[in-house]
Amino acid sequence: MRRKVIAGNWKMYKNVDESAKLINELKDRLKDLSDTVEVILCPPFTSLGIASQLLRASRLKLGAQNMHFQDDGAYTGEISGQMLRFIGCEYVILGHSERRTYFHESDEIINRKVKKALASNLKPIVCVGETLDERERGLTEVVVTKQAGGVLDGIPLEDLRRLVIAYEPVWAIGTGKNATPQQANDVHKLIRGLISKTYDRSAGDGLIIQYGGSVKPENAVDLLSQPDIDGALVGGASLQAESFAAIVKAGVR
Repeated sequence: MRRKVIAGNWKMYKNVDESAKLINELKDRLKDLSDTVEVILCPPFTSLGIASQLLRASRLKLGAQNMHFQDDGAYTGEISGQMLRFIGCEYVILGHSERRTYFHESDEIINRKVKKALASNLKPIVCVGETLDERERGLTEVVVTKQAGGVLDGIPLEDLRRLVIAYEPVWAIGTGKNATPQQANDVHKLIRGLISKTYDRSAGDGLIIQYGGSVKPENAVDLLSQPDIDGALVGGASLQAESFAAIVKAGVR
């Protein structure tokens, strides 16, 4: 059975003190966490240092929200995978729809980041998902197939096993809307089939695929009980210890 992987994407929220407070609250609430669930916290860059210190003796993992596709260089304002690994990150979110929308990241750019993350010994959480217009026009399968193929282009089988795919319907991110459990599972099943076809059946069966898009305690059990949904990439609900811990515990159930 595939493990559940629950990641909290804090986006551009929480200063250092607020981050430390939230991490300590989560450590207390999740101190008896089952080993069937892996939990990842992805605070902003400015909080990675304190987060790394506080999580050192914890089962909670540390992730970043983005990185550059070069190891170093004259890239003002950017962060490399090696820097993230040095500070204690194990995971990094790549290709989030907000990066695609606001910073115009293409599948090609995301693919370069995925390859560099893997080379930096980081585990990428790679996001794909369609807009509302694309869903209403019946293009979900076309869009997700194109994105998945683009961001995973040239990734060998041995590296595929080290990454996570996050299906995030863009129309459900930060809107309060979410795909029904069946809608979400259908796309997860599509992605799993694409991986099986591109690589092999065991690769598809073993791939961890998270759902992201207004995941809340109220819908977490229904979503996480679907056969092809292996966890959640949580936005707003990860900013409060009570709601995020409830989602994690839904993953255990």
